[in-house]
Amino acid sequence: MSDVPFGFGLPDRDPERRDQPGGNDPFGFAAMFGAGGAGGTPEELLGKMPLFAELQKLMNWSGGPVNWDLARQGAISGLATGTQPTSEAERTAVTEALRLADLWLDQVTDLPSGVDRAVAWSRVEWVEQTLPAWSTLIDPLAEKVVAAMTSALPQEAMVMAGPLAGIMGRMGGLMFGAQVGQAMGRLAGEVLTGTEVGLPLAPAGSGVLVPQNVAAFAEGLDRPADEVRLFLALREAASLRLFAHVPWLRQQLHDAVHAYARGITIDREAIERGLEDAMGSMGGGFDPSNPEAIQELLGSGLLEPEETPEQQMALRRLETLLALVEGWVDAVVAAAAGERLPGHGALAETMRRRRASGGPAEQTFATLVGLQLRPRRLRDAATVWGAMAQRYGSEERDRLWSHPDLLPTSDDLDEPLDFVARQGVDDELRQLTAEAEESAARDDETTGEDTADGDSPTR
Repeated sequence: MSDVPFGFGLPDRDPERRDQPGGNDPFGFAAMFGAGGAGGTPEELLGKMPLFAELQKLMNWSGGPVNWDLARQGAISGLATGTQPTSEAERTAVTEALRLADLWLDQVTDLPSGVDRAVAWSRVEWVEQTLPAWSTLIDPLAEKVVAAMTSALPQEAMVMAGPLAGIMGRMGGLMFGAQVGQAMGRLAGEVLTGTEVGLPLAPAGSGVLVPQNVAAFAEGLDRPADEVRLFLALREAASLRLFAHVPWLRQQLHDAVHAYARGITIDREAIERGLEDAMGSMGGGFDPSNPEAIQELLGSGLLEPEETPEQQMALRRLETLLALVEGWVDAVVAAAAGERLPGHGALAETMRRRRASGGPAEQTFATLVGLQLRPRRLRDAATVWGAMAQRYGSEERDRLWSHPDLLPTSDDLDEPLDFVARQGVDDELRQLTAEAEESAARDDETTGEDTADGDSPTR
């Protein structure tokens, strides 16, 4: 895992980057204690910092652990010069593509359409419309990070923080808001549909394409624009069918992220040892009025969370679920496109390369929870769904979504064809069980009739 949640991580040991702003300061505390002294009220200190002087009004945020006002402003400001509004022609084209996609999908899956309305969003509209979904996903994680960070600081360190200790929570909200805003701005510049990050981010029933990004994606593919649009509409419509008619799926994905958040812990003893070492390196003394000393203390990598076994399990479950969703979409779209879409094979391969090189889904979960989706998992999941349909039919394939316990586990994906083969044995056992139950029911009915005629049930 190359990224960790909200900028946590080991101090940067690259000498060329270590001295850059934030290069060895995982929590951004250095900005609070930079040159200029640590005296004055919190408001006066913030007023001396150019960034926070402009954002001082956002310090009154009380809506949760992430300052979503700042996140929204940061994302939109980053898109201001590059975004284009959608045209009527683009909206019409998206509507027609999603309508045709649903017609094709009706022939390869019994799951009904999940698209109630087709919408074409600009990049800015994508940011604004997906904010509620991001809040639901990210707030619990950020809240746990803030709580762990605060509780792990020894009392001595809190005293050293002086007048800023009372606004740590609001500072955390600003830091998280700024980071989430940057991530959303980057995603908005390349995301193609409403479900590409692995979760439906649009309001329920909305099938979404982002025409400006779709056009950029199509450049250089040597395929007609209408064909590329239809391919992406098939993927969007297939994803929405799954999330609309598998009621537990969205919650399971959220629960996996939140299970990771619940496991966030920071080694207090390690912090205390680091504090002693830091004070020892200062000749046995520590001057809390010295901003350079405070910066050295808080920027020395003491507040690094350790990943627990429970978190590793949550990440594994999340990775597996995302792979199963993506693999099912791949298999269903392949079945629906078939010979109808001449460029399907090339487009599907382009999407696989996009994921392997770190597309929006990979970026999103790497930023949130340090998870890197492995393309091997996606290929194995697609193998399961394709083999299930080929051997047992699409109805049996989709039946596995009726309960989470029926889905392949991470271990099952290690040998996907073995999992598929076992489904046939399970079907035979279910059939034998059903026949035995029917036979027992008939025997009970016969016994009941004999008893009603006055005969003893035992002779």
